Amino acid sequence: METWKFFDITHKEHIICNPASLEKYQHLIDLLHLPPNANVLEIAMGKGEFIIRVAEQYAVKGVGVDLSPYCVRDARAKLAERAPQANITFLQMDGADYQPDKAESFDLTVCLGASWIFDGHKGTLAALKAMTRPGGLIAVGEPYWQQEPDPDYLKTAGFERDLFGSHYKNVLTGQEMGLVLLYTLVSNRDDWDVYEGRQWFAAENYAQAHPEDPDVSELLERVRAQKKEYLQWGRDTLGWAIYLFRKVD
Repeated sequence: METWKFFDITHKEHIICNPASLEKYQHLIDLLHLPPNANVLEIAMGKGEFIIRVAEQYAVKGVGVDLSPYCVRDARAKLAERAPQANITFLQMDGADYQPDKAESFDLTVCLGASWIFDGHKGTLAALKAMTRPGGLIAVGEPYWQQEPDPDYLKTAGFERDLFGSHYKNVLTGQEMGLVLLYTLVSNRDDWDVYEGRQWFAAENYAQAHPEDPDVSELLERVRAQKKEYLQWGRDTLGWAIYLFRKVD
């Protein structure tokens, strides 16, 4: 099954494609205090909810990048409906390939839950730091282990033990790069349950409505396996947080 079709179906009921609530997104946006015409970049923007909210609140200019044609389609439609005058450009491309016109040119750089693009949390912070002006802000969303993962969980999920660190390790990684931690916004079980549960809901409804789709059997197999994995291990083991740093050099 084509990757982006799978994610489009399973995230059909999502406004944001991360285990965080809209209220938490808005709480973080309220803390940014960006000046008008601030320059904003979001890598792996999903459906664009975060950068569009920032544009609505602060009248910024910016760029949103995502590899999924479905997400870019949805983000463009949302922007046209809610903020048609906003100076925001959406690009369908691999975030790792994005190069700004000028280094250290963004007032805010964002990558929420897609650190695989830059080979992990440290690589993501390094990439965003290089594109952020001195004094600018960096927001990253990253998983962390809440407890030692069960070996069966690692095997089933295809994770390496060192794929993630602790919540504190995520903070320390940024601090060791010279970034100043300003805030952490931590997801709770409700956030995770909504994020995961909406995927089950969307997949089962799609399968019922489209029995002729040859991808349905694979869709259900994958989603039901992920459901078991989450309920058996992930709900107690994997955390997620957004980390807001300031670049000071």
